[in-house]
Amino acid sequence: MRIHKCVFLDRDGVLNQERGDYTFVEADFKIIDGVKESLEILKKSGFLLIVITNQAGIAKGIYTRDDVMKCHRLLQSKTGDLIDDIYFSPNHPITSESLLRKPNSLMLEKAMAKWDIDPNKSFMIGDSVRDIQAAEKAGVKGIFVGNKSDEKTTAFKAQDLRDAVDKFIIG
Repeated sequence: MRIHKCVFLDRDGVLNQERGDYTFVEADFKIIDGVKESLEILKKSGFLLIVITNQAGIAKGIYTRDDVMKCHRLLQSKTGDLIDDIYFSPNHPITSESLLRKPNSLMLEKAMAKWDIDPNKSFMIGDSVRDIQAAEKAGVKGIFVGNKSDEKTTAFKAQDLRDAVDKFIIG
């Protein structure tokens, strides 16, 4: 019996500012206003917090796994070390197909197995349809944040992480 509830979090556009280009240099990694407070609310409410992110720049040779982890350490330090784990797919179809890469759900499934997570009590917050598709495949409720006007989804919609927490998770 799975016992933990979790909020899975896409990284770029949910936790840090989406630059429209790859974010892999610490100086470019800017935490979105309200993220730390939102994570604190979720943690106090008993949620595990796990980042699920595609990092195709690794496959493309733009940056390294170490660059991803440097940004994750910066995210942790600026948010009070509240994130329990990070899963990232270094793949991209131009070099390697992978079930890890969202919209596939293997990153979520691995986290659910490792952390004993109940998908029925869990959420995935993302700013792309592929985040929501991965959530649906894993049996997790998806929440779409942001205002990408071309994104079509029937998932819950919120302005940002704090709005998602207030409207759909803690309410």
